[in-house]
Order: sequence, then structure tokens, then C-alpha cells
Amino acid sequence: MNVHHLFADSGERPVRYALSGAGGGFARTLLAQTLRIPRLVPAVLCDVDVERLHALCREVGYREDALSICTDATAVMAAAREGRVALVGDAALMGVSEWDILVEATGSPVHGWTMARDAIAAGRHVAMVSKEVDSVAGLHLAGLARERGVVYTTADGDQPANLIGLVTWAQTLGLDIVAVGKSTEYDLVLDPRAQTVTQLDTTVPAPGLTGLLELGDDVRATLAARAEAVSALPSGATADYCEMAVVANNTGFAPDTERLHYPVVRIAELADVYALREDGGVLHRPHAVDVFTALRLTGEVSFAGGVFVVVRTHDPVTWQTLAQKGHVVARNGKYAAIYLPYHLMGVETPLTLLSAVLHHRPSGGLAPRRVAVLAGRTRHALTAGTRLEMGGHHHDVTGVDAVLLRGEDAPARVAPLYLAADTTLARDVPAGALLGLDDLAAPDAGLLAAWQDGAPDDAEPAA
Repeated sequence: MNVHHLFADSGERPVRYALSGAGGGFARTLLAQTLRIPRLVPAVLCDVDVERLHALCREVGYREDALSICTDATAVMAAAREGRVALVGDAALMGVSEWDILVEATGSPVHGWTMARDAIAAGRHVAMVSKEVDSVAGLHLAGLARERGVVYTTADGDQPANLIGLVTWAQTLGLDIVAVGKSTEYDLVLDPRAQTVTQLDTTVPAPGLTGLLELGDDVRATLAARAEAVSALPSGATADYCEMAVVANNTGFAPDTERLHYPVVRIAELADVYALREDGGVLHRPHAVDVFTALRLTGEVSFAGGVFVVVRTHDPVTWQTLAQKGHVVARNGKYAAIYLPYHLMGVETPLTLLSAVLHHRPSGGLAPRRVAVLAGRTRHALTAGTRLEMGGHHHDVTGVDAVLLRGEDAPARVAPLYLAADTTLARDVPAGALLGLDDLAAPDAGLLAAWQDGAPDDAEPAA
């Protein structure tokens, strides 16, 4: 992105933001980076644990006299007058302060969408970090924002926004995109001498993996063998499916399979792997979203949870020249991979906030529509009254596997995963079934209405 335009013709006006879920990891990275950007100012920070939030702010470098813990509207207004950052535990108090854009980072489907809706209704922009909210209510919120003349956008630094931006860049250049995606959160790191593979802080034996470092002539067979060699480690995360749902609905690309492919791939192999099946790759059809697990040797550079596009090559001389420069081109010369090996969380988010407020531009600049549905398929039979609790680092849902359905293949009354989260079942659901709206006893009425509002015009209305 050319960042120079962010400050052009904008005078000296600072951009003020509100931040929900302000005590979390993403929020910390944004708050720390904000201290280095004079034109960006946190106005009000909201978290259920205000004392933890206060300690976090002090830890990253905010002065004590710049912070004010507020428990009522009067205190919030006083903090604003005195130029201090209001720290609140009640989301209702955020609206009292003056600010331009909400950064929604709670990860809570119901609370997050409510705060985003209220911000838009008040004529304020929204940068959505909570992919759980976006996967259910993003289309609805985008529509509200258009009506109010404000920006609703994903946030740079998160993989969805970074990938949407890369896709927009590639499309602007006229590149013929076959697949788009990201890597999983943590690489697989192979130690050939120890015959082990490590993922984050877990190391397991992998004696056969060293012999699979090359793709060989049968790409899919090698990928299957690699998957078997690392089967002791987890593959796939609910958060990945959720992020790809957001990307799909903002780009028009769709899942190739509901559980995604999740191949174990070295960076230099991306163009060979994300080729069509007739060319030896994994894809049944073009225009796919997917996730891979990066395989590397100890000491090799990481993909760092980055994003990629795979494109068809057209002029062979151009792409041979690029291959000689080290770009990733398939062995058959038909495909090439272009990638960004990073996503820097809140360190990058100021780009979104400045662009949205000063220039009324969302990240990626694409009009969303329902191309994919993040749904849930039961791992085993679930009985009426079961609470579908959302929890863990990846916001998994009890007893349910995340699946990503192509929009045209999704049943009319399928339940989005994060509408089902933290509800109870109204009836028994057999193993392997997609959760439906009629299976949920009392989903949040507002979030349900937001989901239905984002449905295609020809979708079956809810009863």
C-alpha cells in the first residue's frame, strides 16, 4: 500500500478510535503501535477487566496521568475534556466519548456485533477485528454502513484484510487468480538429524518426513504421505475457517472442499500444489480459498502466518525471468505464487484507521456478498439441551467441527457457527449433521436478524 496518501490534504486533524476487547493480545499490539503515531489517538478503551486493561496500558508505555478509569458517563466526558484515555468496563459508556472509528476486537459474536451496529448507527466507522462477528453479521453491518455513509472494514494486520488487499492488488494488475489463502498459525519445523517435527512447543517423532521433502512426480501422493507423517499434530483450526469465510465473502473466492485441503507445503511448492488437478495440483476448480501448513527446516525462514495468491502465468518469458529472480513458479511453468510472509496484527491496523477516517476507504475496497458459509458439523450425536460453548484460543464450539460451505451448496436454514455458539440445542442432532437454525433453542434475536439480512435475495426466509 502507498501510505503517503493517508496524510495528504487531511490537515492536522487527529484520528481518534474506540477499542473494544482492549485487554486482549491484538489490542495490545495496536495500543503499543499507537504511541509511535502522533496522528492516532485512543479515546476510549473497553474491556470487562478494567484493572487488567489499566495494567496493560501502563506496561506498553502510557503515562498514568494519561489514563482514567471511568464508571459512569460523567467520568468519561471529563476524561475527554482533559485529554485522557477513558478506560471502561461497560460498552454502553463508549458512545459517550468523541471518536471516529471503533476497532471491535472482543471476539464475542453477540457483543461485538451490537457494539459495531451502535457505532454505525451513530455515524461512526468500524474496523472489524472479530472475525466471529464478521462471519455472521458482516454483510448486514456493511449494508448499514453504506446506508449511513461510513466505512465498515476488515483491519490490516489480520490475515483476512491482508489477503483481501493482496487479492485486490492482483486483480488490479489483471492477474488470473486460481487460488488464495494463508498459512496456519504455526509452521511445522523439521529437524532431519533428530527425525522430529516441531509445531510451536510440541515435538513429535517424524522419521518418514525427511524423505518427503521433495514433491516428486505425484504431488497429491506426497502430500498424503506428509499428512500421515505428521498426523500426531493437530491440523486445522476453527479460526482458519472463520477467516477464510470473511475472505470468501469479500473476494468472491470459495472453498474447494468444506474442510479445506490443509496440505503440508514448503513455500517454494505453493504454485505446484495450488494448481488444478489436471495439472497435478489439489484443486477441483479454480477461484478457491484455502489454508496450508508451512513445512520448513530448522533455521529456514517462516511463512509467519502470511497470505498468498496463486495465478496462471501467460507470457512464458516474463515468468521465466521472474523465476530466475527467485519467484515461486510451478515446475510446469503454468502457475506462480505471490505471497506476503507476515501479518503484524495491530502494528499494521493504523493503516486501516487512517485510511477509513481520512479518506473513507476500507481495506481492500470490495463489496461483500455471501459466497461461503461458516457452519458447524457435529462430531458425534448431541442431545437436546446441550450447550454449544465457545472457548479456547481458536474459539472452538463444543462438539462441533467448523466447515466452510460454498454459498450455493449451503442448506437454506443452515446455522452459521457463531450464531450457534453459546446457545443450547432445541432437539437431538445426529453425528455428522450440519447444525441448522431449527436446532437452536434461543439464538440471539438481533444476531439472527443480522444473519438473515445478509442472505441472498433468493434465499428461503426464516420461519
